[in-house]
Amino acid sequence: MKATEILMEEHQVIERVISALEKAANRLNRGEDVYLRFFIGASVLMKGFTDSYHHKKEEVLISALVNHGLPKDTGPLVTAMLAEHEEGRRLSQLMRQLTERLQAGDVRARPQVVQSALGYVKLLRKNIYQENTYIFPLVEKVLPPNQQEQLVAAFERFESREDGEDIHEKYYGLADRLVKECLR
Repeated sequence: MKATEILMEEHQVIERVISALEKAANRLNRGEDVYLRFFIGASVLMKGFTDSYHHKKEEVLISALVNHGLPKDTGPLVTAMLAEHEEGRRLSQLMRQLTERLQAGDVRARPQVVQSALGYVKLLRKNIYQENTYIFPLVEKVLPPNQQEQLVAAFERFESREDGEDIHEKYYGLADRLVKECLR
């Protein structure tokens, strides 16, 4: 499997979760009862999987492109992608903080939870589209097969932590639970 195929597979997992997040945020916005721990779980997945795992792999891929001759600023699309990763981190953290306030009884945080969740959904959909449509095809054109194999090897090092925990398995399981939880 190529590095870009691994990342696109992970995009599918992320898309499932952000679709569930969108449903939960819309339900919350309509005043329906929503299991608020869902938003906390989603933020855990966003931080641990999307940001610390998936986006770090994408950033390794961008470094490989730069090392293979792409200009250091890598153009507006890549610069925007990296800025979107930062904005995603901010929105995820904000959603968690606001959800904790709502759980503590601050009903004024409700619309802000909705806004941060839907903002995150919109941002990630745009980011995934741009990467799948523009960045990953560029990788296929620019990086030779041996460089792509090195990327896959680097990605595999992300799979297991030093304590032996399989990060991939952990977060795919969490994604499945979140999608099911959203249906409650």
